[in-house]
Amino acid sequence: MIAKFTDIEAVPCPCGEAKRAFATPDNELATMHVVTIKEDSETHYHKKMTEIYYVLEGEGHIELDGEIHPLKSGTAIFIKPGCRHRAVGKLKILNVPIPAFDPTDEWID
Repeated sequence: MIAKFTDIEAVPCPCGEAKRAFATPDNELATMHVVTIKEDSETHYHKKMTEIYYVLEGEGHIELDGEIHPLKSGTAIFIKPGCRHRAVGKLKILNVPIPAFDPTDEWID
């Protein structure tokens, strides 16, 4: 599969807006998202999905189970299932959900 993010429409998500590549019914392995983080992103978690974030642009922080860690361009984060998380700041990230993104596995307390 090949994805051109310039051709993918952004959809709302707890973090802001996401452009989701490879999100097809026949793909359960992994997807890739370019996410523009909004200032009031919501803390959420996933029961099955692991996420790998890579900060493309900007600065801010990420909250992982209540602990705050600084973020800037070039930083990568590995988020295991069950970890409550949210990114905060003016950020654009690359997100790789494994297995493929499933909207039913997005939980907000």
